[in-house]
Parts: sequence; C-alpha cells; structure tokens
Amino acid sequence: MIGAIIVGAIAGWLAGKIMRGGGYGFLINLLLGLLGGVVGGWLFGLLGIEWGNGWIGQTGTALVGAIVVLYIASLLKK
Repeated sequence: MIGAIIVGAIAGWLAGKIMRGGGYGFLINLLLGLLGGVVGGWLFGLLGIEWGNGWIGQTGTALVGAIVVLYIASLLKK
C-alpha cells in the first residue's frame, strides 16, 4: 500500500512536469498518479504491453496512465 502511494506520487509529479500546465499541486497529482496506475495498467493490458513487476515498470505504467488522466482533465477543464 505504501509502495503504491510512493509510485503514484512519483508518477503524478512526473506527469505534472511533463504536461505543461497539467500540474494541479502535490495532493491532486498524487491522486492522479494513483488513478494513472490503474488507467496505465488497464491500457497496457489492452495493448498486451508488460513492463514487469519492478519499481521502474510500475512507475512507468503509472506515469503513462497519469499523463492520459492529466490530458483528459485538461480537455475537460477547457
């Protein structure tokens, strides 16, 4: 559980840095990173992509999902 929170925090923070204007602050980015982990896992499952079970793979999956979530949030924000 704590590992998932750390991975979500890292992914949310990185996604906020990658997406210009996509950052919503630490707490919201943390939540988006956690949601991104779920979304990324689902998307990668659909595409048959597997990055492995290590920290790097989990963070990469969560990062991709968080970027997708931030992108959708930015579309809804407009």
